[in-house]
Amino acid sequence: MAGNRFQLTFEIAKVHLLSKPKQTIIAMLGVTFGIAMFIALVGLMTGLNDFTEDITMTSAPDIHIYKDITKPRQSILQQIYPNDMVWVYHQKPKNELTKVRNAKKIIELIRKNELVRGVAPALSSQVFCNYGPVQLNGYILGVDIMEEDKLFGIKSKMKEGRIEELLANREGIIMGKGLAQKLDTKKGDRVVITTPEGYTMTLKIVGIFQMGIGVIDNVRCYANIGTVQTILQQDPSYITDINIKLTDRHLAKKIAAELEAKFDTKAEDWETANATFLTGVIIRNIITYAVSVTLLIVAGFGIYNILNMTIYNKMKDIAILKAMGFAGGDVKSIFMIQSLIIGVIGAMAGLLIGYGLSVLISKTPFNGGDIISLDHFPVNFDLKFYMIGVVFGVITTAVAGYMPSRKASKIDPIEILRGQ
Repeated sequence: MAGNRFQLTFEIAKVHLLSKPKQTIIAMLGVTFGIAMFIALVGLMTGLNDFTEDITMTSAPDIHIYKDITKPRQSILQQIYPNDMVWVYHQKPKNELTKVRNAKKIIELIRKNELVRGVAPALSSQVFCNYGPVQLNGYILGVDIMEEDKLFGIKSKMKEGRIEELLANREGIIMGKGLAQKLDTKKGDRVVITTPEGYTMTLKIVGIFQMGIGVIDNVRCYANIGTVQTILQQDPSYITDINIKLTDRHLAKKIAAELEAKFDTKAEDWETANATFLTGVIIRNIITYAVSVTLLIVAGFGIYNILNMTIYNKMKDIAILKAMGFAGGDVKSIFMIQSLIIGVIGAMAGLLIGYGLSVLISKTPFNGGDIISLDHFPVNFDLKFYMIGVVFGVITTAVAGYMPSRKASKIDPIEILRGQ
C-alpha cells in the first residue's frame, strides 16, 4: 500500500515537472552550473596549491639548522657581571662567521633519531658568476651531492649530466637551468666564481638541474663541500647549514624546537620558513570554497522560486488532491520529490560538465616563465570534490524545496475551492 502511494506521488511530481519543461530545465541548469563551476574551480585551485606545495617541499628541508647571526650575544664582561652596566668599545664590529659549531657531531647525533629520514651538511655563500663579459649574482651550495640527492632527489631534476660527475671532478659545478641560460653556458663550459670577499675560482659545468622554481633555478649552483671551502678559504670543518628530512614533516615544529634547545643553534621548521606561502594557500582555499558554495546557494534560491511559483499555479490541483484524500504529508512529498529530481539530475549533469571543464583546463597551455616550471595548468581530479559537489547540490535543492512543499501541505482545500 505504501509502495503504491509513493508511486502515485512520484507520478504526480513527474507530471508537474513535465507540464512546465522550461522552468524545470532552468532549475536543473542552475544546479548543473553551480556544481560544474564548483568542481572546475576547486580542481584548479587545489591543483595549483598541490603543485606549488610539492615543488616547494621537495626543494626545501623539513628542518634547517644554521647559525643566527642576528641573535644578540653577550660579551665576556657582560657574562661575568650580568647585573652591572658594561660599556665595550671597538673600532669596528666583528665579522661574524656563519659557521655551525660542532656541525659534524650534531649531524652524527641527529642521524640516530628514528624520526629522521636523512641529514645533509651544506656550505652556502653568495657569489658572482662570470662567463666572458656576463656577470650575474648567484648562490653556491657546497654539498655532499649523494646525501643531497637522498633529501631532495637531485638526480630526477638533472637536465644535463649526472650528479656522479661532480664527485669525480673537484673543480666541477652543477648549475641551475635558469642561471645557465642567462649566462649562455652549457655543460662543459668553465665559469669564474667570485665571492664577496674577492676570492675567485674557475669551475667546470658538469651538469645542469631544474627544480622548477625560478628563485632556485635562476641563482643556485652545487659544488663539493671541499671546493666551496677552498673558494671561501675556510678549513674542512666549516659548515654553515644542516638540512634535515623527517619521516613525517608535520613533526618538524616540535623536533626543531628540541634541536634548537639541545644544540644552542637556530633550527627553523618548514612551516615557519614557508609561512607566507602557507597563508596564501589558506586564503586561496577560502576564496575558492566561498565562491563555489555561493554558486550552489544561488542555484538553491532559483529552485525555491520555481517551486514556489509552481505551488501558486497548482493551488487548485493541490486542493483537489486534498479533497480526494491526500494528506498534507503526501502533498509535501510531491514537491520534495520534484526538488530532489531536479537536484539529482542537475548534479549528475554538473559532474559531467565539471569533469569536462577540468580536462580542458588541464590541457590548456601555460607558460610559467622564469618563476615556475609549468607548461599547463595543474588540475586536481580528487574524487572527494565530486562527492562533495553531488551531496551539497542535492542537500541545497532539498532545503530549497522543503519550504514550498511545507507551504503546500498546509493549504486549506475548502478555501481554494471556494475561490478565496
